Amino acid sequence: MNIIVTSVFVEDQDKALRFYTETLGFIKKHDVPAGGARWITLVSPGEEDGTELLLEPNGHPAAKEYQERLFADGIPATMFGVADIHNEYKRLKEQGVEFKMEPTEMGEVTMAIFDDTCGNLIQIIQQ
Repeated sequence: MNIIVTSVFVEDQDKALRFYTETLGFIKKHDVPAGGARWITLVSPGEEDGTELLLEPNGHPAAKEYQERLFADGIPATMFGVADIHNEYKRLKEQGVEFKMEPTEMGEVTMAIFDDTCGNLIQIIQQ
């Protein structure tokens, strides 16, 4: 069994698509109509056949509440791995990304948390 798609709830799919591609550097794989929203998935550069990240609209009340509660409690919605967290932190800060936690060593990993501007906290880690 393989993970092929995972999702993150977003308030605005267009805004999320811009942030996740232009700021974070993911590549758009799919963008097709799906009812009143769109099926938008992203992949990591160089891993076009890898796991896809779905930018899932938070239109359902339960999804919106879940997203808001995670954010309010400071819980990241997902985690992305990076090769050099200090360089990635600097790059994202220069693009105006707001960090809630600077790179911090925790055991064998170093992590940081930022606001994705779409209703989520995102954690990056260097293992």
